[in-house]
Amino acid sequence: MAVAAITIASPGAKDNPKLKAVSDVDIEKSGKFKYILIKVHDPDKEREFKHIVRGYADCGFHAEIYDKIVPEIETNGLDCECLGGGRILHEPAKRTIQVYGYSQAYGQADHKITASILQRKFKDYEHITWSNEGY
Repeated sequence: MAVAAITIASPGAKDNPKLKAVSDVDIEKSGKFKYILIKVHDPDKEREFKHIVRGYADCGFHAEIYDKIVPEIETNGLDCECLGGGRILHEPAKRTIQVYGYSQAYGQADHKITASILQRKFKDYEHITWSNEGY
């Protein structure tokens, strides 16, 4: 059986200056924290989008993360939607990241997409894993 490819961004996203201006990943340097997966798209070019990951320890709720990031996205002339959330355990000393859980407000993010985005950012990490278990 063929494994479906994971779509992190549309083919044109890499050439779109507005989408390129938004970082793919902004998470805590270490620790356990909530995160959300966001789809950012250009309203002027309907089919151009990319997924981004945001996670902050100072946000007690997934909605706080979204509220924090939306103004930055909209300032760049883009639109966004939250695709779900979960938790991240980031252990840079071990070079590992675990993605798991869900958001009560937004539901469970597609952790496969999140892990793929994180793997592109943290190329030197030994293990970036995900699970649909846990809270």
